[in-house]
Amino acid sequence: MEGTQTETDKNDTTDAKNMEDTVDTFPFSFGKKSVPVNIHMSREEFEADIYPMNRKNRGFAVIINNKTFDQGVGLGARNGTDVDASALANRFAELGFDVELEDDVTTEEMMQIMKKYAYMDHSENDCFACAILSHGEEGIVYGKNGKVEIKKLLEPFKGNLCETLAGKPKIFFIQACRGTEFDEGVEMNVADAKGEMDVDRQISTHKIPAEADFLVAYSVVPGYYAWRNSIDGSWFVQALSTVLEKYGNQLDLVRILTRVNKLVAYKFQSNTSNPYMSRKKQIPCITSMLTKELYFFPKQ
Repeated sequence: MEGTQTETDKNDTTDAKNMEDTVDTFPFSFGKKSVPVNIHMSREEFEADIYPMNRKNRGFAVIINNKTFDQGVGLGARNGTDVDASALANRFAELGFDVELEDDVTTEEMMQIMKKYAYMDHSENDCFACAILSHGEEGIVYGKNGKVEIKKLLEPFKGNLCETLAGKPKIFFIQACRGTEFDEGVEMNVADAKGEMDVDRQISTHKIPAEADFLVAYSVVPGYYAWRNSIDGSWFVQALSTVLEKYGNQLDLVRILTRVNKLVAYKFQSNTSNPYMSRKKQIPCITSMLTKELYFFPKQ
C-alpha cells in the first residue's frame, strides 16, 4: 500500500553510524564499528597495480620432484616427471629465478624445505616460486614416505610468518591428482568455441591479509585424476612450459595460466589401451589471491 513502509524498508534505513561488521557464519556482530575506507582509486593507482619486479634478485624457484615412493605407501613410480622437472627448471631460469631441485623427498623433508625458504631473508628478492610434482589426493600431496597437507606446506609463507615476502608474490604450481574421477569431456560445436555463432600510495603503515599475494596453480580441478605421459611428462607441465617459453616475459601470470588452461583443455586427450581410461579430458585450476598483476619482465 502507498505510504506504508515494509519491514525490509525499515531495515534498509538503519542509521549508518550504527553499522557494524560481521561474518556470514555468525548471527551477530562483533560490536565494533566499521572503519571508513575509501575504495575508489585514481587512474594512477590502478595503473600502478603491478607487482614491482625491480629488486636485486628475481628470487628462488624450488622444484620438488617425487618420482619413486616407499613400498609401504603403495604408489607406483611417476615416469615422465623428470621431463617435467627439467622443463620447469629451464623456464624458471629463463625468468631469472635461482632454481633449486629436490628429488624424492619425504614429507618431513618437504616441510623442512618449505620452512628453510620461508625463513630466509627475501628483502632483495621480487618473489618466490615452487613447483610440487607428486602423487596426490584432494588437499594433499605425497612425499616418498606418505602424505602431507598442501595447506601445511604453504603456511610458512603467510605474510605474518614470512615478513620479507609480505606483499610479494608467492607462486605454487602443483602437479598431482586431486581425486579419482575421470573427466569425460563434452562434445562441442567448434564454431561455438570460436564465438562465430548466434597502487598503493606511499603511507607509513598498512595492514594486508596474511593469506594475500599467493597464487596456487593446480594441474586439475578438485576430485579428478591428473594425467601424465610416461615419456613427454604431465599434460599440465607440458602446457605450462610451452606457454611460459613463449609468453613468460610478455603476459601477466593469470593470463599465462588461462592460456595453459586452454591448451590442456583443447589439445590433450587420453589415449590408452584400457577403454575405461581412454578419451578423457582435464582442466587445470587457478586459485589466485594476488592483489596486483604479475609480470616477469627481464631484469635490466
